[in-house]
Parts: sequence; C-alpha cells; structure tokens
Amino acid sequence: MASPAADACHHCGEALPPAPLCVEIDGQAHQFCCEGCAAASRWIVDAHLQDYYRLRDQPAGRVDADAPALAAWDREELLAGHAHAIAGGREITVLTDGMRCAACAWLIDRALSRETGVLDSTANAITGRIRIQWDPARTPLSKPLARLAALGYRPYLATGEAREAARRRARNRDLLRIGLAGIGAMQAMMFAEALYLDTRGQMPLPTRDFFRWITFMVSTPVVFWAGWPFIVGAWNELRGRRLGMDVLIAGSTVLAWAVSVIETVRGGQHVWYDAAVMFIFLLLVARQLEQRARNIASAQVDALARARPAFATRELADGQRESVPIDALAIDDIVRVAVGEPVPADGVLLDADAHFEESLLTGEATPVAKQAGDAVFAGTACREHAARIRVTQVGSGTRLAELVRLVETAQAHRPALARGAERIAGWFVAALLLAATGVYLWWRVHEPARAFETLLALLVISCPCALSLAVPAALAAAHGALAKIGVLSVRADGLDRLARVTDVVFDKTGTLSDGKPQLQQLTQCHGLDTDHALRIAAALERDSRHPLASAFLRVPDVPQASGVRAHAGHGVEGVVDGRHWRIGTAAFAFDGTDDGGVWLASADGARARFQFVEQPRADAVAALHALRTQGIALHLASGDAAGAVQRFAHAMGIQDAHARQTPADKLALVRGLQQQGRVVAMVGDGLNDAPVLAGADVSLAIGDGAALAQRSADLVLAGSALATIPATVAIARRTRRIIRQNLGWALGYNLLALPLAASGHVTPWLAALGMALSSLAVTANALRLTRVPRR
Repeated sequence: MASPAADACHHCGEALPPAPLCVEIDGQAHQFCCEGCAAASRWIVDAHLQDYYRLRDQPAGRVDADAPALAAWDREELLAGHAHAIAGGREITVLTDGMRCAACAWLIDRALSRETGVLDSTANAITGRIRIQWDPARTPLSKPLARLAALGYRPYLATGEAREAARRRARNRDLLRIGLAGIGAMQAMMFAEALYLDTRGQMPLPTRDFFRWITFMVSTPVVFWAGWPFIVGAWNELRGRRLGMDVLIAGSTVLAWAVSVIETVRGGQHVWYDAAVMFIFLLLVARQLEQRARNIASAQVDALARARPAFATRELADGQRESVPIDALAIDDIVRVAVGEPVPADGVLLDADAHFEESLLTGEATPVAKQAGDAVFAGTACREHAARIRVTQVGSGTRLAELVRLVETAQAHRPALARGAERIAGWFVAALLLAATGVYLWWRVHEPARAFETLLALLVISCPCALSLAVPAALAAAHGALAKIGVLSVRADGLDRLARVTDVVFDKTGTLSDGKPQLQQLTQCHGLDTDHALRIAAALERDSRHPLASAFLRVPDVPQASGVRAHAGHGVEGVVDGRHWRIGTAAFAFDGTDDGGVWLASADGARARFQFVEQPRADAVAALHALRTQGIALHLASGDAAGAVQRFAHAMGIQDAHARQTPADKLALVRGLQQQGRVVAMVGDGLNDAPVLAGADVSLAIGDGAALAQRSADLVLAGSALATIPATVAIARRTRRIIRQNLGWALGYNLLALPLAASGHVTPWLAALGMALSSLAVTANALRLTRVPRR
C-alpha cells in the first residue's frame, strides 16, 4: 500500500493547500487537497470499496472538482466510429491516463459494475484501456463515464493516434531505463575491476571504501529505477500468491545490492554491486528485443487504426463537395476519394473502374482493379485516379473495424501451451528456491566466505526467463508473420492445431470458386415468361447471403418479397405478389428429382429452371498443389449437384468430392475423418458453414466481409488469395518447431547451468551474462518466424 504523507492529500497524495479540506470518512478524519478528491473518497467508502486504499501501491490521480462535459459521448456520430453492437447493448474501449496500478483496475471494474445499465467492464492497468459494455436503453454512455471521471479516471477515445503516443512514451521510457542501466553497468564494472585486481589485498582501506561507495551511488538508481518494472512485477506475483521469474530477478538484484551495502558499511570482504546492475542491464536488453518481436504483431493493429482518415469529402445533392468528419458519414452518402488517400468507409464503387491497394487488409501489395458495383473497403488506398463511392457501412461496422477487433482478440488470447510454460516456470522457481537454500547452507558449513556469492550466482544463472519467453516470443513473431500475409489467428490454440493438420475439407462456392456464379441459361418456363421468372427469383434472393444471390443483382424492376425464409443447403421460400414461391434444389422446390439445376416453383409445381456456371479462382490449382506437397489430403464438400461438383473437383485435382452437402452433411464428413484419427481443417467462406467450421479441429474462413464476422473460425483470411492457406500451414509448422527448439534450449540451459553454479564455478556477473544470453537466444530464434515464406 502506498500511504500518503501526513501533509499530503489522502486520495491523490499531492501536497495540501494552506487550508486543506478536512472530511470525516468512515469515522476517521482525513485531509484532502480539493473537493473532487474528497467526493471521490466519500463515494469509494460509501460503496464499500475502501480496500482500494489498502491494495494500491501508487496514489490516485487528482480529481477535478468541475465535471468534464461528457454529453458528446452520447452522440451517434461518435458512437458509430468507436462503439460496436453486442448482444443486449453496445461496447466501447476508452483510454485513461489515471490508471496507475492494479488496484485502480480493481476499483474501476467494481465502480462500473454498480452503474445502472452497465453489462460488463474490464480495466487493464498495463495498457490504460477500459472496455465497457452497456445497454443504451437503460443508460447513456455518459453516465458511467461520469462515474469514471468523478473517481479521477477521465476517459479519452482509444484512437490510433492515442495508441501511437502511448507506445512512443513507453518505448522512450524503456530506452531511458536501458541507457541508465548500461551506463551504470559500465561504471560499476570499471570500479569493480579495480577492486578485483587487488588480489594481494594491498589497496588502502580508504581507497577501497571510496570505490565501494562510488559503486553504491552508481548502482542504486539502476536497481531501483531501471529495475523498477521487475520489482513491481515481483510484488504483483507475490500478492497473487504465485512465483514467477520477476520474483527471482527482483529478489536477486535487491539481495545483491542490500548485502553489498551491508558489507560496504561494515567493511566486509566482498561486494556484488556489479552483478546486480549487469543483471538488470542484460535483462532489460533481452526484454526490449522480446517486446520488439511482440510489436511486429501489434504494429498491425496500430496500422489498421491509423488507416482510417479523420475527414472525408462528401458529395452533396447539387454536386458540390464538403469536408466532414468521418464520424458524420452516413449510409448512402456519396464520397470522393483522391489518389493516394484512404477510403473512409465501406462502400460500392460508382465509377466505371478504379484501382485500390488492399495490402493493409489482405497482405497483397498489387493494387486490385475494381469495376462499378464492386465493394470497396475502408482503409484501402485509391490509386491511379480519384473515385466516387456510395457508403454502405460506417464506423464500427466496416471491415477495417472488424479486423482491428479480431487482431486485438487474437493478441489477448493466451494459448494452453503458453499457460503450461508459465506453470512450469512457477514450479521451477519454487524448486529453485528450495535448492538455493540447500546450496547456501552447504557452502556456509564448508566455505562460508563463498556461500553468498554461490547463492547469488545460482539464483541469477537459473532464472527461467528463457523458459517463460519460449512460447510467447514465438507466438508474437508468428502472429506478425501471419498479419503480413493477411491472416488473423482468432482462436488461442488454432495455430498449434493447424500445424498438426492431415486433411483439409474445402467448400466450393466462394472458396475454391470465385464466388460469382453467372446465369448460364433459363429453361423450362411454365406459365410465366423469362423476365417474370427472373424478377421473382431476384425478389426471393435479394436479402439472401448465398453466393447465388449475386447472379440476380442486375435484374430490373424487382418486386418486394415477404415472409422470406432460407433453408441452408436447400433453397429459399417466400411470398411475391401474393403468391408463395420456392427456389432451390428440385427436391426442395417441388419434390422433384435432383438434376443439378436450380428450380423456381409455386404451389402448382415447377415453373422455371436456372443453370449457373462459376469459375475457379486463378490461384486455386497452385494452392492445392502446394498443400498436397505439404502432405495434406484434400476433400471437397459442396451443396451443388453431383455433376457440377465432380467436374470442378477433376479440374482442381481433388479425388474425394461430395455433392449436395448440407451443413449437417459437411459436419458428418469431418466427424468421419476425425474418427479415423485424422486432424481436419475446414476452409469455408463463412456462409452457412458455422456448424462444420466449429466442428473441425481447426477452421479457416476465407472470402468477403461476411467471413470476417464468422466467429466460428479459428483463423480468418482477410483476402481472397488461396495461396495464403499453404503459407499459413508452413508458418504454423515452423512455429511449432521453433517453440519446441526454444523449450528444449531453455530446459537444457538450466540443467547445465544449475550444477555449474551450485559447485561454485560461476561468478555472479558471469551468471547474469549466461542468463541474458539464453533469453536472447530464445528471442532471436523466435524472430526467424518473421521471415514470411514466399507464396
């Protein structure tokens, strides 16, 4: 607990004014610097959250007595860009600079849970981010935010620029710590060398003490400022009743410093300042490199967040243009995008043709040609000439916003392998502490002068930093490599399962094919002409998410359909012009025999037959060949007729093809392969595939924006290039191999280092060097994953 001084504010710890505010709270008088802090403290006690004052290790931020204006947070223009819909309400992430320790996060979570209409909240003391889920029907967002502000946690929008500024501050602070530790380590080693060279003990005592006190002055800021993150980490671990590497790091450095101070005061034989500062310096360098590996993945989130421009050029009804904030855009607005500028919202291209660079979303550097009517996504850059776009999605509904959420979700997940490594490290620390006690006692009996030095070397050299970094460093680098090719790992353990895949089951339409079926012919019309049949079919398919619906987009004069119901794998039914119609397979439409066509039927029977054709993706054959080269068996499961599926499978070189597959049939196919001991991956477009995507060992969603929202998938392919699938498998296998190498190195190093240190063959500074080198080796090995294989 951080107790404020007697002349400081009870809440924020700042100096009291000449006439402080004295308030009796919970039967005890306290002094406050202002009415804001007093009101916050009163509320905390009245809410029975006074444990906050006991748990905190830093004072709170000062509370402004004048409440900030928060009404703007309720405006739909702002919420559209920063909040998204969830079951029962909406969710937003805000930043605050007042969250200074874990106790602040504890207080925020409990304070928000008491606010009417707040569904859930999570505060992260490390990132300063607060996630709030609330029900707009019960409370405006400004009300729970006002509670935060009243406690000293003023909210800010979690924009890309705010994230970037926070990242820069953290990086500069880390570099300053490394710089101080490096200078301190050099100075401490220089003075320590002078002491070490006095092998005959001829140095005058005043000179020896002078060198020791100078080293004390150099090492103290290194231990307690540069090494502060380790001390805080150790305190949090102990408070959480667990043992981790920060306990060993902080314990070793503080112990070495404290014993050295005692020996300096009493004129003892040895001091170990140099070992303490060298340990901190090398660890900070190792952690900086490990953080660099993590930033490769998080940089994708930063880039995505910054890709959304602040303003857009909107075209008015009279042809004039106006510059408006991006949050002011609405669906059906017409926006103009200049060459080189990012697209502000998802929309449809109105011009005859244009090119857009989608590398940020898909990993493809080559600009993509678009024609009038094609979808254009927020965050992509306009190339060659300006474009006009009709807005279809804004704010949190855009593909860009969904990508940001998926990347953040992926980074928040901790795979079972990482949790297992942390548990091993915890048990290792406990066993090491017991072993260190035994080693110290043995040396204390046989050679007391070397007992502490041996103990210190043992604690330092066997610190399980490499073991704790083995999995996270590799996964961070792997996520960065995947982001470069436009693949997002949404589930925590999806990458590990993908590395063990033996079979891949593909959907056809929208996955191996281009997803744009074209009407080849319309035959067997009975009781209506071809134009009327097309209009009825278009009405039924208008709101359908099935790829066949796109074939009817250009049909004119489409009537309104009501009571429309989709039957997955069979067809659609509804009422058009007062008459009930069905479109789909022959068996679904009129209880006929399946002939591979799509039938339109009414209660009087079949009325028209549609024949569609679709083209395979340009890179499908090459991608499937690459998967076969990787030793993976391929399967095709499609809802289309047998003839069309067999022809397509033959063109793709797939031997095992299944036609007329409903979602249940596809799931049964996957289950059958799993019962044979196979590890199965399912690749689909996210449309009508939720059961099989969830049932497969690992699933990949590919295709359009609908696939990005498919939460049943383990990995999401933001682009449509099939070549990313074998590349993803290769990265997954390399990740698994490197994790095994890292764990083997970390365990092997500790098994070798322990007996060397326990037998007294390693000095403390050499132990620090060995420990740091082991961590650097693990991180450097993980960074090999950032080299993306060629596709």
